[in-house]
Amino acid sequence: MRFRNFFKHYFFLIFLIFFGSLLLMLIILAIIEMVISHLVLNFNNFIKVIADEYVLYTIILTFYASFVATIITIIFGTPLSYLLAQFKFRGKSIINSILNIPIMIPHSVAGLIIFSLFYRGGLIGAPLKELGILFEENINGIIVALLFVSMPIYINTVRDGFKMINPHYSKIGKSLGANERKIFTKIMLPLNKRHIITGSVMCWARGISEFGAVILIAYYPMIAPVLVYFLFNTQGLAGSGPVALLLILLCFFIFIIIHYLTGVKDLELR
Repeated sequence: MRFRNFFKHYFFLIFLIFFGSLLLMLIILAIIEMVISHLVLNFNNFIKVIADEYVLYTIILTFYASFVATIITIIFGTPLSYLLAQFKFRGKSIINSILNIPIMIPHSVAGLIIFSLFYRGGLIGAPLKELGILFEENINGIIVALLFVSMPIYINTVRDGFKMINPHYSKIGKSLGANERKIFTKIMLPLNKRHIITGSVMCWARGISEFGAVILIAYYPMIAPVLVYFLFNTQGLAGSGPVALLLILLCFFIFIIIHYLTGVKDLELR
C-alpha cells in the first residue's frame, strides 16, 4: 500500500525523470564509451596521439580562432542585440529572421556562402586581396566562418536578456538625467551580465565545434574538427578518437572553470 500510494503521488515526477533522463543518458553513455575506449583501454595510444605537436597546434588554433570570432561578435553583436530588444521599428522581424539564417541552413551551405564572399575573386575577398588580406586556406577564413555560424547564438541570448530587464530601470535613469548611452553602459549592460557571459561562452563553444562552414574556405590550416575528420578517414577510430576525447575533456573543464569564476549558475542557452 505504501509503495502504491508513493507511486500514485509521485507518478508525474517519475514520468518526467524517466523520459528526461533518456536524453541525458545518451550523452553520458557516449562520453563514458569514449573514455573507456580511448583513455582506459588504450591509454598509451591516447598519449601518443595527443602528444603530437600538430594535434596540439590544431587545438590551440581552434580555441584561438573561436575566441577571436567571439570577441568580434561581442563588440558588434551587443549593440545590435540592445537595438532589437529595446526599440520598435519596421522590419525588425525581418532582421531577426535574417540573423537566424546561419542557424537554420546546413553547415555546408554556410561554408559555401562564406567561400563565395571571401575567396580571392569574391565580393569581399577580391578587394581585400589587393590589400594583402587573404581568407582562402588562411586563419582569417576560419575566423569569418566561425563568426558567421556562431553570432546568432550570442545575439539571440543577449537580446532575450535585454528584453527581460524591467523597463522601469531605464525610466528611472532618464528621470535622473541619463542619456541613452549612459543607460546602456551604466544600467543595461551590468543588469544583462549573466546573458552576455552565457551568450559569449555558447558562441565560443559553437565556434569550436564547427566543421562544415570551415572546411570549404580553409581546409588548411586545420582546426580540431577538421583534423578529427582527416584522422578518421586515414587512421580510423584509433587516430581520431583520442583527439575527439581530448576536445570533450577540455571543453568540459573550461565550462566548469568559467562556471565558478563568473558565478553564473546556469551556462545554458535561453
